[in-house]
Amino acid sequence: MYRISIKDMDLEQIARSGQCFRIRRREDNHGAWSIAAAGNYVEAVMEEDCFLFSCGEEEFREIWSGYFDLQTDYSGYKKNVEPEDAYLREAVKLGWGVRILNQDLWEMIVTFLISQNNNITRITGSVEALCSRFGVQRTGTGLAASADGTWKEEERSYYTFPQPEVIAAAGTSGLSGLGLGYRDKYIWSMAEKCSGEPGKMWIEDLKRQDYENAHSMLTEQYGIGKKVADCVCLFGLHHIGAFPVDTHVKQILEQHYPQGFPLKKYQGYAGILQQYMFYYKVNKLALK
Repeated sequence: MYRISIKDMDLEQIARSGQCFRIRRREDNHGAWSIAAAGNYVEAVMEEDCFLFSCGEEEFREIWSGYFDLQTDYSGYKKNVEPEDAYLREAVKLGWGVRILNQDLWEMIVTFLISQNNNITRITGSVEALCSRFGVQRTGTGLAASADGTWKEEERSYYTFPQPEVIAAAGTSGLSGLGLGYRDKYIWSMAEKCSGEPGKMWIEDLKRQDYENAHSMLTEQYGIGKKVADCVCLFGLHHIGAFPVDTHVKQILEQHYPQGFPLKKYQGYAGILQQYMFYYKVNKLALK
């Protein structure tokens, strides 16, 4: 186990922010969270001012530090918010613990195809069902609460996110019953696109592109529009200047920024601020 103090991070807020669908609170209700990402698994719990992770320091440094974007100073972005922008300042205050995760690109392409005209609960269910049906079952390490209030390590079973070749081989008929609806054909098409050596080369090429070129490469694909491409750029490629506009963000802009959001003012990191606004819009009534 590894204990570390992390500023500007709240796992529940990240789980509610709509960027990741494989962070879940453990059902045993002891406050621990499970995180499955890029074939890896860890559990974490907040204790006073520190996080306890179910991995060693080496694994944390090699995998999870980058995943949680710990090299980035989020407090600096918050300080740059204009004092007169009351809405954004309130959004930052409520969603103070949201960070932009460094997530697997293939997984983000699929999950944000699933996200179209969907909500977080249904997306999460479809993603988990997809992993259970087509992923590889592995064993990881979790956290279990002892009677004396301390934590011990405990073996966990989890599923990896399925590889494109597996989904491509299954066809659209193999995707039935997962709550995907019309999105199944988009996912199967992208699975074919990303399969084999040509698919790996395309993925690696996409990773090398700047935001504009990456966005263009994504929107050329079947089923990927501007919003999904922006989400993939932000959450899968870590282009933090990307600014996805879904129904919620569109309503925010209409109500609070009728002249348009000041993207030039926040050039290069507007996507981080978008996440604060999205989180605030979706969660403010439930959390107040």
